[in-house]
Amino acid sequence: MRPLETLPAVGLAELEERAALLTRVDRKYLVPLDEAGWLVDTLAPDAAVLEIDERRRFAYESLYFDTAGLSSYLRTAYRHRRRFKTRIRTYADSGESWLEVKVPGPRGSTVKYRVPHEPEQSGVGAGRDFVDGVFSRHGIAVSSAELRPVLRSAYRRFTLVIPGDSRVTVDTRLRWTAAGRELRLSHLAVVESKTGSAASAADRHLWRRGYRPVAISKYATGLAALRSDLPAAPWRRVLRQHFACAAKERTND
Repeated sequence: MRPLETLPAVGLAELEERAALLTRVDRKYLVPLDEAGWLVDTLAPDAAVLEIDERRRFAYESLYFDTAGLSSYLRTAYRHRRRFKTRIRTYADSGESWLEVKVPGPRGSTVKYRVPHEPEQSGVGAGRDFVDGVFSRHGIAVSSAELRPVLRSAYRRFTLVIPGDSRVTVDTRLRWTAAGRELRLSHLAVVESKTGSAASAADRHLWRRGYRPVAISKYATGLAALRSDLPAAPWRRVLRQHFACAAKERTND
């Protein structure tokens, strides 16, 4: 892979101006690590890489919340029109945290709401009014008081900004923990294109290479991989093709 250091840099403020995409269409791909390198090389002539404080690769940690009956998970598994995802995302390099709620938008898009969150708070805490406001706006009959931590994920990410005001994130060293169990996916990268609507250059390159978008959610697929008792129809193929090796890694650790 061409070193990220050879690409022009884009700062966070410029990224937010050009391609914040809080309402967006996400397409996710699971590719071997060397294929992620191929994609960077292919996009390099026109792409820029996000740089913050002289860093181009960042450690992310997410804590996902759900109800005791796993309403968020089950609504996603059954493609309920009022599904939701609630998490605290922490940027480990800076310690900055955000409380985020994601809900479906029009025409297959995703809408993300976020507010700053105090890092030392392990729960929704002072953000309950924010969460309840988003739920109410979208007709989700769940109270923030019902939410509890269910799953943690961690990974390394770099972000490319490409022409057309779209961006691509590449996540590696993926790890999930829940109820004392751990799962790692070290041989693959999750590549995600984030666009306003039309496919990006990254999507078209991946399609020509033979890759197609897959159904994968860091929360739902990770929890399904750790808990075989849960319904997992949307992610069954991904679990069978890619997470079986991850289970072996966990066993051998």
